[in-house]
Formats: sequence, structure tokens, C-alpha cells
Amino acid sequence: MKNIVIFGAPGSGKGTQSSLLSGRYGFAHISTGELLRAEMRKGTAFGNFAKQLTDNGQLVPDDLMVSLLSTEYDRLAKNKRGVIFDGYPRTLSQAETLNEMLAERGEKVTAMIELTAPEDELIERIVERGLASGRSDDTVETAKKRLEVYHKSTMPLIEFYKKANLHHRINGHGTIHDIFNNICNLIDSIEE
Repeated sequence: MKNIVIFGAPGSGKGTQSSLLSGRYGFAHISTGELLRAEMRKGTAFGNFAKQLTDNGQLVPDDLMVSLLSTEYDRLAKNKRGVIFDGYPRTLSQAETLNEMLAERGEKVTAMIELTAPEDELIERIVERGLASGRSDDTVETAKKRLEVYHKSTMPLIEFYKKANLHHRINGHGTIHDIFNNICNLIDSIEE
């Protein structure tokens, strides 16, 4: 089974590409952002806590995220060719926890695909997404905070996955179709 981490700054196209890949390959798509937003819509205590954090550009604590992620992985991964992790991990400790969770299930991360794009384009995409979807957390101010958190907390993951020979960089600037084809070529070249 291929377990693929889609990695990149907010607005880099992780969700869009993950959905397309899920359709093409039959992979389960686990978006931690979508899981969190579902909890927020339900108005659960967890969802309300997560909303406070994300509205301020902060990350949800690791122990809460891995619990949510593990449950979703066990629910979705059955009878799938692979799983796409969209928005997780975001920190080194989360990467280590993901490795442990997968190892407990006899699995491992197959590849980390990093989508890159210029920061001004990322902010523009986030704001446009917010206008189109009604997401209240997609503002210029929150986008800038998220990018700060991304550079500070998540960039070390690139080195983590490079050391494990799992890091692959894809230019996320261009048409959705071209980016998708580049990712597919990469996935097709990766052995399980």
C-alpha cells in the first residue's frame, strides 16, 4: 500500500491535488483540515477548541490530531491501494508519530511530495478559496500567520523526509492539470 504525505504551505494545492489523486488511484484521502472543519461544524468541544486555535493561525496539539487521524485511517484505509495524508504531519513530532502509527499497522510512509509556490500566490489562493467557500479562516491576516507557522514549524520536515529518502519536490505553480500530471508521473515511478 502506498502511504503518501502531500506537503506544502497553506494554499499550495494539497487538497485539490489530493482529491484528484484519490480519484485516479483509488487512494483514501485523509485531510486533517477537513476533519477539523467537520468537528467545528458539529460544534463539538474539540471542534470549538480547534476553531479558536486555527482562527489564530495556530496548530492543534499533536495528541489530539493523532487520535483523530488514527481513527480516520482505520476507517478509510481498508481495501484501498493507498492513503494520501493531506495536512499531516506538520511537525517533526507528528512525523514520528505517523511513522509509529503506520508501523503498528504494518505500513510505512512511501513518499512525501512537497508542493511549492511563491508566497504572494499562496496568500492570493487562500483568500480566493475563502471567498469561494465561505471559510472564515481564509483571510489575508490568517494566511500570513499560517505561513509564519509553516516556515517555523513545518519546514524541518523537509530535512526529515530527505534523510529518509522519501522527499520529492513538485512545482505547485502552474495549471492544476500540469501539476497533477507531474505528481502522477512521480507516483507511478515509486515502488510500494
